[in-house]
Amino acid sequence: MIRFLKSTAFKIFAVIAAALLAGSVFAVLSRSGSSPLTSAVSFVFGPLSRLSSSVAAEFSKIPVSFKSSSTLAKQVTELEEQVDSLRQQLVDYEQLRYKNEFYQQFLGIKEEHSDYVFAEAAVIGRDAANNLGSFTLNKGSLNDISVNDPVICGEYLVGVVASVTPTQCTVNTVLNPKVNVSAYEVRTRDLGFVTSTVALANEGHCHMPGLSSSTAVTAGGIVCTSGVGGIFPRDLIIGSIVDVVDGTVDISASAIIEPGIDLSEITDVFIITSFDGQAESNG
Repeated sequence: MIRFLKSTAFKIFAVIAAALLAGSVFAVLSRSGSSPLTSAVSFVFGPLSRLSSSVAAEFSKIPVSFKSSSTLAKQVTELEEQVDSLRQQLVDYEQLRYKNEFYQQFLGIKEEHSDYVFAEAAVIGRDAANNLGSFTLNKGSLNDISVNDPVICGEYLVGVVASVTPTQCTVNTVLNPKVNVSAYEVRTRDLGFVTSTVALANEGHCHMPGLSSSTAVTAGGIVCTSGVGGIFPRDLIIGSIVDVVDGTVDISASAIIEPGIDLSEITDVFIITSFDGQAESNG
């Protein structure tokens, strides 16, 4: 008998009996109708069950949607297409806005100079190593473009057509020493001509040499075309004076001029193919 009481089987039986007894006592005290075994199991595993229910409830609040990789890939593709479409719409808008501003300038000049005949052109070639600012346009003799036709951007003189093919032309800007423009200074009405040198062109400047040493021309003055010679119409703005220096070979003075428009940033221009007073032959 003593050996049985000390055996492992008896110990296991005693533990189970104690658990059932505790469950019975708990059921009686709580006046529940549950069986002793059910009460005991609930007592032991109840907290764990409540914990797992709480965790499940929290996870149910998270809006997780499990989708196949093919579905996600399709959605990514659709979003990329929407982004591309919006990007293209933005490009179209910017181009329309630029064109609108460009043609507003054209209309303003046309209203002031009804005798001007224009040809719109776009820059299609530029030599980055050429500091003289020459570039190629997409219009040529098929568009009535001729050598010596003036090229403008808004109210500013850009340069002159130097060579022409049926579909293209090359423009020399006012920074090119080959270009000579009859001009005057607006305030003093001093007359002269505007040209450049390689050294000045490297600095982005041209100049108006041959002024009297006692000239009243000063920095800040505006220089415009005078119309003399029939190559350029009168009153196109060439640029503003940034300095007046003494001549290097005589007692004259020279006005250093900064073009009125950044010639390196030009993308679209107008070529004046005809105007009142234009020389009959453009060479």
